[in-house]
Amino acid sequence: MPKIRKQKYIFVVGGVMSGVGKGITASSIGKILQFTGYKVSAVKIDPYVNVDAGTMNPTEHGETFVLEDGYETDQDMGNYERFLNTSLCRESYMTTGSIYQKVIRDERALKYKGKTVSVVPHVPMAVVEQIKKAATKEEAEITIVEIGGTVGEYENILFLESARMMKRMHPDDVAFVLVSYLPVPNMLGEMKTKPTQLALRRLQESGIFPDIVVGRSPHEMDDRRKRKIATSSMLYTDDIISGPNLKSIYDIPNFFLTEKLDKKLLRKLHLRPKNNKQAQKNKSAWQSFVRKTKKHTNKVKIGIVGKYFGTGNFILSDAYVSVIEALKFSAAHTGIKVDIDWLQAQNYEGKNGKRNCAALKKYDGILVPGGFGKSGIEGKINVIEYVRKNKIPFFGICLGMQMASVEFARNVLNFDKAHSTESDQKTPYPVIDILPEQKKRLTKRDYGGSMRLGAHDAILKEDTLARKIYRSDSISERHRHRYELILGEHENAFEEKGFIISGASPDGQLPEIIELDTKIHPFFIGVQFHPELKARPLVPHPLFSAFLKASLSLKKL
Repeated sequence: MPKIRKQKYIFVVGGVMSGVGKGITASSIGKILQFTGYKVSAVKIDPYVNVDAGTMNPTEHGETFVLEDGYETDQDMGNYERFLNTSLCRESYMTTGSIYQKVIRDERALKYKGKTVSVVPHVPMAVVEQIKKAATKEEAEITIVEIGGTVGEYENILFLESARMMKRMHPDDVAFVLVSYLPVPNMLGEMKTKPTQLALRRLQESGIFPDIVVGRSPHEMDDRRKRKIATSSMLYTDDIISGPNLKSIYDIPNFFLTEKLDKKLLRKLHLRPKNNKQAQKNKSAWQSFVRKTKKHTNKVKIGIVGKYFGTGNFILSDAYVSVIEALKFSAAHTGIKVDIDWLQAQNYEGKNGKRNCAALKKYDGILVPGGFGKSGIEGKINVIEYVRKNKIPFFGICLGMQMASVEFARNVLNFDKAHSTESDQKTPYPVIDILPEQKKRLTKRDYGGSMRLGAHDAILKEDTLARKIYRSDSISERHRHRYELILGEHENAFEEKGFIISGASPDGQLPEIIELDTKIHPFFIGVQFHPELKARPLVPHPLFSAFLKASLSLKKL
């Protein structure tokens, strides 16, 4: 591993409110610094006590993003990978729970040599150690570190202390960016800076003085507001950066370039642009992608049938953010505009739900993503039955693939009450079941980090749709599931009716991809893994591209 001569760090913290856009801001900062020729990586710190994001409810926290090495993380890690066009390691993600777990484990192993272990300095030093380890492992010259939560909260005080300590240890190598919200109340019609001024004060009380302030707001900040924020933060007006809402998150790096944020951050870190050929190539490729997102010659309407969209009176698309972004990438590269409707699976359950399926005929394609538990399962099965019978292009991911197998068993093979043992442990036809080693873990209530996780290889069968799409005989994809498709003695019955296992684990034991013979259905494919986790703006995933192309071509018929 080549030694990085000097590692630099940019901490991104949030003010006023959560969900203000720290993750996208951090990702965009990373992107524009890549354009200057530096190798950039990212770290996410989440203040909750969960050891990782794997046990969290998607309707509460959004999608769980799985890294190549199998670590379950926050969805912002997906943003980093997509923007930076890279795969990150588990050291690039930490929580309060994981850090305390490490400190306690080290104490038990006498790594502190009998000293009294204190919250300060030992917890912040463990954070510093992991940040540096992640930067070294990723061979990063600049590491963007996002601290979750909002300035002034109790939960992230120790992480802010870690950042302050790093600044003291490496004063020329650490910079701070505050991402804060500037509301525009309807009754006033004026952008207000006071909440951001208060956030700045709270950050300064933590011993941190930001180098840059990014003002998130529905509108672009004017010079007057920039001057007010600069005055209250002891910064120059040039160090106050506007962060207005834009049509696409992928427009943000270009906007930051107009604000010269790349040059300002390099100056804070005592660096000069490298401007090498690779940097220019990277920038040109990104600009080309952004242009493609604004051009299209065709249009398709896609329904995504999920079980985590409903949250009170609102739609939570964050539960499937990687799926949605993967569709966008393939749409840009195929010249297709995608209109997405979020369809709650529970609305298709029962007799009324079956009648509701008739409305699905307006869609050019149906995608059924992953999930856990019993809710919405029968709705997904009803949708898949309608899609199969009416020859609407279908793409099933993880649970979507499993329910496609259950639907086929019930309605084509007449295996009455066929099901997954996750939903019905007494099913006479357990088409989807759990492996013995997983059963042992569940008996011990070993839920966290114990599923089949991360990258696994698969071999593709000749003369299949999967082989045609991938243009390869082997693949590697990321997994996150506990239950598997297990056909056993019924495999021949499935095959005779046109149900094809077109991808399997190298030992042939675990089905990875299923499809229907194209004589039965023009495009019907399901995968056990999560291809959306490897989709990138510059490298769209072939499965999503094939799905959109099929939706478009069959629409023309």
